[in-house]
Amino acid sequence: MNLASRLTRHPIPHSPERGAEALAHLPGLSPELRPLIEGAGGSSPYLGSLIAREAAWLADALASVPEDVVAALIAEAVALSPADLDTGLRRIKRRAALIVALADLGGVWPLARVTQYWTDVADACLRAALATHVASEARRGKLPGMSEDDAHRDGAGMVVLAMGKMGAGELNYSSDIDLICLFDDDRFDPGEVMEARAGFIRATRRIAASLGDTTAEGYVFRTDLRLRPDASVTPVCISMTAAERYYEAEGRSWERSAYIKARPAAGDLVAGARFLDTLKPFVWRRHLDFAMVQDTMDMRQKIRDHKGLHGEIKLEGHNMKLGAGGIREIEFFAQTRQLVAGGRDPSLRSRRTVEALAALAEAGWIPVGVAGELTTLYAHHREIEHRVQMIDDAQTHDLPKNSEGFDRLARLCGEDDTVRFCARLAENLRRVEHLTGDLFQPTRTKPATLEITATEAEIVGRWPSYPALRSERGRVIFERLKPELLKRLKVAAKPEEALSSFDSFLRGLPAGVQLFSLFDANPPLVDLIVDICATAPGLSRYLSRHSGVLDAVLDGRFFASWPQASGLLEDLSGLLAGRDYEAQLDLARRWQKDWHFRIGVHQLRGLIGPEEASAQYTDLADAVIGALWPAVCAQLADRHGPAPGMGGAVVGMGSLGAGRMSAGSDLDLIVIYDAAGVEMTEGRRPLDPRGWYAKATKALITALSAPTASGKLYEVDMRLRPSGRQGPVATAVAGFAAYQRDEAWTWEHMALTRARVVAGPAGLAAEIEAIRCAVIAQKAVPDHVRAEAAVMRARLSAVGREGSTWAVKEGPGGLQEIELLGQAAALAAGASARASTDQLAAAGRLGWLEAEAVQELQAAHALFNRVQGAGRLLTDEALDPAGIGAGGRAFLARVAGQPDADRLASHLDKTRACALGWIDTVLGPVPEKEAP
Repeated sequence: MNLASRLTRHPIPHSPERGAEALAHLPGLSPELRPLIEGAGGSSPYLGSLIAREAAWLADALASVPEDVVAALIAEAVALSPADLDTGLRRIKRRAALIVALADLGGVWPLARVTQYWTDVADACLRAALATHVASEARRGKLPGMSEDDAHRDGAGMVVLAMGKMGAGELNYSSDIDLICLFDDDRFDPGEVMEARAGFIRATRRIAASLGDTTAEGYVFRTDLRLRPDASVTPVCISMTAAERYYEAEGRSWERSAYIKARPAAGDLVAGARFLDTLKPFVWRRHLDFAMVQDTMDMRQKIRDHKGLHGEIKLEGHNMKLGAGGIREIEFFAQTRQLVAGGRDPSLRSRRTVEALAALAEAGWIPVGVAGELTTLYAHHREIEHRVQMIDDAQTHDLPKNSEGFDRLARLCGEDDTVRFCARLAENLRRVEHLTGDLFQPTRTKPATLEITATEAEIVGRWPSYPALRSERGRVIFERLKPELLKRLKVAAKPEEALSSFDSFLRGLPAGVQLFSLFDANPPLVDLIVDICATAPGLSRYLSRHSGVLDAVLDGRFFASWPQASGLLEDLSGLLAGRDYEAQLDLARRWQKDWHFRIGVHQLRGLIGPEEASAQYTDLADAVIGALWPAVCAQLADRHGPAPGMGGAVVGMGSLGAGRMSAGSDLDLIVIYDAAGVEMTEGRRPLDPRGWYAKATKALITALSAPTASGKLYEVDMRLRPSGRQGPVATAVAGFAAYQRDEAWTWEHMALTRARVVAGPAGLAAEIEAIRCAVIAQKAVPDHVRAEAAVMRARLSAVGREGSTWAVKEGPGGLQEIELLGQAAALAAGASARASTDQLAAAGRLGWLEAEAVQELQAAHALFNRVQGAGRLLTDEALDPAGIGAGGRAFLARVAGQPDADRLASHLDKTRACALGWIDTVLGPVPEKEAP
């Protein structure tokens, strides 16, 4: 449809005489279009002059579809000859300015389409200028090895990055265009780079002149090249290698913000995209970057100081872009949150402000209502900005300084009541200032002066010497936090213990600015760290080494329902997809640490019980193995060909297989494969199946246990594989079945009662499970199993730890012995159940124990598991009630359902004695150790 059929509004002529003059240039204009032309010409001297100059062209354009008009102008720009370039570009710009303004004023296009079409025109003009001037350098032999065809195809390796509003597709009506010009030095021999550089510099200057110089025909777009790296000392076009080195070593926060909107706009777009990809770690930080908030506040303050933009909002001369409640405050509001969280969430990396607001609301970083209101206000502000610029084609953002100017602006906006127009404009500015004010003016109440003991003063006195507080910026932020931190630590059950734990946390931090900024912007995290320090010293030490996991607390998923192993596997697999192998290992570690920390915090705060925590730790390990095993196999396939046969399966043993892992559990694994009928793989370096799966298994162990920059995942133990340390690290399924059937010891069959496939092809998993069940069923000889279990118990006692009140796993009557009895009963009964509760029930069915004894052993197992799991959360050392502090002791008692730690200790001793009696009843007493 043409423009006339789509009009929804029109401006009002401020000067009826000028409106009539505009109409006179277009005789025979349809009645629908007359108010638009009259209002545009009567309120904007600039548009009136364009209508007069381009009347013949405009008459045809108004009868056409406006989108087609813009497309034709873009095509015309691309086809310009070098001789007609400068004149032609200015003609195209005039016509584009006219059709875009009329579509805007007539309500034909919403703001997003107005700014996008205007940006498309700028892109076309830039591409035409670049192709012409780079081709000129190539034709003159100034770009070694490059032809004119190279220049027209992809700029001969030169790319222009559009920054700011042009990069975002949000170019305003009379904006300059911010450009960074680079060339791909990899396309030149080292000895030719400097010559090429000189050629690209000349081309860049000519591009800027073709676009920005004012001639008798006007100008195209004012061009600003000052956003390039170190603009005061670098040439207007530099190599990508030099730019990368600069950003890596010296890049500043405002440059990170600028690159949110960066886009390859002309020249070698592929190289430009590759360059931006290399800058992602610079722009999008891995951890939540709340230090960026302070940088944004500082940047805003400098702008206001420089422009003199302070005080209450007054419309006369108010800057719609940089002034209070202006456009930049909405953009800063969005960009700052993008930079804070965009490193973790790629969905927040949109170049366009409105899209960024919507994504931030979707991710929970800002309220949906605030995003919607700011979106509406942003559109209003941008339209006012456009009208201000349309009046005289002035590169200004300032509102008029007198009533006559506001009358003209109001009429151009289609408003016949200037007082009403100004009241709405002032209210919109104030509303933006209110909605974005929290970002720029955080409110903090100063706590009352605290009295601290001599011991506390000694601890606090050490803090300035810690690595996290050596930078001036870190000290400034921490000084704001310190009074509130001390206040909250003082109300802990044992203030000095809590402070000492926080001291250990602070001492272990390698740096502090990012983390302190995170606390500064999110006070609930201060509560969490105080809670952890007061309750779980071990967890606080873990945090000092992996403080990045605190980012996860601000993730919307942190307090959501547990996604189960399948949801976790889908999440991690999606994260790893398309990444190189080293990146996969790092990402898996960071991801696992976030979820591992989540489980611990939920348990610590009573949101889940010990049994739920145990199941979640198991789900997490399942997901990690399930995602990394295919990654490992794919990496191996690149060198040695795809996995031979049906594939390989990873089998979890021990606590992993039984589904009761704790915070510090390692992984007991075996790998079983089916490659029947395959002799060698089909790859660049073929391997026999045994060799292929041996390499895959070793690679899996490394993927899980090797430390990278992001730490390690789990310790791995493979001693439960067939033949133990002497056996191959991976076993063929046929060999596994034969070994279990003909060679395995009874204790290996007992271990098999808890085996579970955690990764691998479904068909192979089903076959392994069938073998497991068949082996357990055929070996069901109760007396033999019982005797073998007694021998095994005696051996464990001879080489194991004595056990104690708090060392609930080891020693007579401990967790290990209860599980040994359960596994023996399951094997003797031919039961395939993996959970110890079910396995102990088999002892009753065999007649080994009465029902009451079974229940008491099941209760002992549950109690010991709770204490063991809680203890691993509190400390990675031997559980010592004195060492974990009052908070830790209270947590242990709560987990075990006892009123305090003393009564818990008594309960543990009684439970152990009871369990020992029943185990002795079944397996007989363990012979006393001989004196040395």
